Amino acid sequence: MDLKSKINLEKLPRHIAVIMDGNGRWAKEHGMPRVFGHRNGVKAVREVTEACTELGVRYLTLYAFSTENWNRPESEVNALMTLLVETIKNEIKTLNENGVSLRAIGDISRLPEKSRKTLLKAIEDTKGNARMTLVLALNYSAKWEIVEAARKLAQAAKSGELDPAQINEEAFSNALSTSGIPDPELLIRSSGENRISNFLLWQIAYAELYFTPTLWPDFRKEHLYQAILDFQNRERRFGKTSEQLV
Repeated sequence: MDLKSKINLEKLPRHIAVIMDGNGRWAKEHGMPRVFGHRNGVKAVREVTEACTELGVRYLTLYAFSTENWNRPESEVNALMTLLVETIKNEIKTLNENGVSLRAIGDISRLPEKSRKTLLKAIEDTKGNARMTLVLALNYSAKWEIVEAARKLAQAAKSGELDPAQINEEAFSNALSTSGIPDPELLIRSSGENRISNFLLWQIAYAELYFTPTLWPDFRKEHLYQAILDFQNRERRFGKTSEQLV
């Protein structure tokens, strides 16, 4: 029996988030520059998006570029931005054919103009699709997002639009860039690193974490199926005891 057939479609995570790590190390192992790894990582993005769509996962969030990634060599950053434009243009037709809408979180105002315009056009061109939402985290960091949400709520309170006593978890969640998107139930990180790296810190409070040594360019549908099966075999208690769940 293959891995896909073992998945219980009634217990799928509604939202899967992925930290796509290992492109640089993969390229180094192949004796190539880092951008070679990023280019080969696009196939993994395509495979995971396709697999999630086929299974019925409703939201997939990919950590594509963090605020800290600007500190990388200028040549690598420029190559990443060029690759972003190329990939989005190449994938719009496939996204529409498969009913996938595109959304972005992060401070996209800092992206190069060509990258930003291409991204916004793709978001507009796919906004009518309802089968799955693909969220790209670009120039994103969770600390930045949380500070922005706090600033937004503080400004609303200062202007009298919001009573500070009304600020609760729901209000804070609604002020985040992921407003309207359910929190991830499963977070996957490739490459063997066991950390979150400033990604969706508020939203993953109760997510199941899955770390795999597979480098991102080698990540395929079977790796995703394994992560989902691992998720489905876990007991999610949310503070309760096992007896209470029964």
